[in-house]
Amino acid sequence: MTQEPTEQPKGHGQTAGDRSAHEAGAKDALLRTDEVVAGYVPGVNILNGCDFYVGDGELVGIIGPNGAGKSTLLKAIFGLIQVSSGSITLRGEDITGFKANKLVAKGVGFVPQTNNVFPSLTIEENLQMGVYQAPKKFRKSFEFVTGLFPALGDRRAQRAGSLSGGERQMVAMGRALMMEPSVLLLDEPSAGLSPALQDEVFVRTRQINRAGVSVIMVEQNARRCLQICDRGYVLDQGRNAYTASGKDLINDPKVIELYLGTLAKA
Repeated sequence: MTQEPTEQPKGHGQTAGDRSAHEAGAKDALLRTDEVVAGYVPGVNILNGCDFYVGDGELVGIIGPNGAGKSTLLKAIFGLIQVSSGSITLRGEDITGFKANKLVAKGVGFVPQTNNVFPSLTIEENLQMGVYQAPKKFRKSFEFVTGLFPALGDRRAQRAGSLSGGERQMVAMGRALMMEPSVLLLDEPSAGLSPALQDEVFVRTRQINRAGVSVIMVEQNARRCLQICDRGYVLDQGRNAYTASGKDLINDPKVIELYLGTLAKA
């Protein structure tokens, strides 16, 4: 696993251990985590005091080496793993440990990396599943989602299992948007896709953000992620190693050397 840098990057963001910058930036945040410790097995922590925040209308990317805790952070936010200490708040309300269905009702959407559609159901039925808690929202939400993803409306009767990987990703995003979330969590949305389809995912993610949804995106394609995000976080060994604007991170020599490697130089 990548070691903590001995020389900090030269950008103007927050470095590891600088909680004052986090506190200042997260003061009026839409969603924030404070010193979160969490893992999949009791006593074995993946997150080790993770600080994070996203503001209204922001698109925030999370990058870092394998095993750094990127996907674990999203799962902790969405109540899929137990948080042993620290807190997660949404608009000032403590939501630490809330179950996924309650979080969806409060405006948090989540798109997992795999198994993110119901393959035996049609596209329309998948989208209906997105509003199972509030079925009366279907018509309005369907219009919004198909406005972002017109192909979903055109092919609404097609079974999701017959779609390509990129098309399934659009269905998964669309279903998560059906409850009109204020913040959308995306776990590795470009994983396993061709370069062309990866680019479409990033374009669509930016469209979702511009439609008024705050987005938190964990990404393996670090360079492309930092190109579109407002801010980026580098997670390392379960905590925030560094955060700054996407532009600052992608151009910082130490971030490139320690975290982006050949991916950023491509």
